[in-house]
Amino acid sequence: MGFKLGKNRGLEATNGEIKTKLRFGRQPSGIESIPGTPIIPMPLADGIMGEANMDGTIYVSDKLDPNSAEYRKTVNHEMRHATDMKLGKLAYTDNSVTYNGEEFPRMDIDGIDSILVDGEWKEAGDTGFPWENDANNGNE
Repeated sequence: MGFKLGKNRGLEATNGEIKTKLRFGRQPSGIESIPGTPIIPMPLADGIMGEANMDGTIYVSDKLDPNSAEYRKTVNHEMRHATDMKLGKLAYTDNSVTYNGEEFPRMDIDGIDSILVDGEWKEAGDTGFPWENDANNGNE
């Protein structure tokens, strides 16, 4: 039994105006997508612009304008994390973060999500974590 692909439409343009666009599946209204990675606007805690999740989604603060440079910078940063997770380079649980095979303990200290790095407990999302340094590389 053979497999038949659909008709190859490609882009159609009339007088320089694009009439059809290539699409990677439809997302519910208000949800943008990079192929394989839904980007979902969410109310996030103050100071948090975005979060990459182990399920392959990215949350972006609903306070960011999707047309702004800050939004694009946030999506780029979180895509680095999402890619690292898909490659098995980065993973996290409630109790630890694993990056490049090294496990960093994680726990709530006085209600603050904290991670032990270089013998010091730091607030999650702070600077100085190797996975954050890599994700910020070239985005500053």
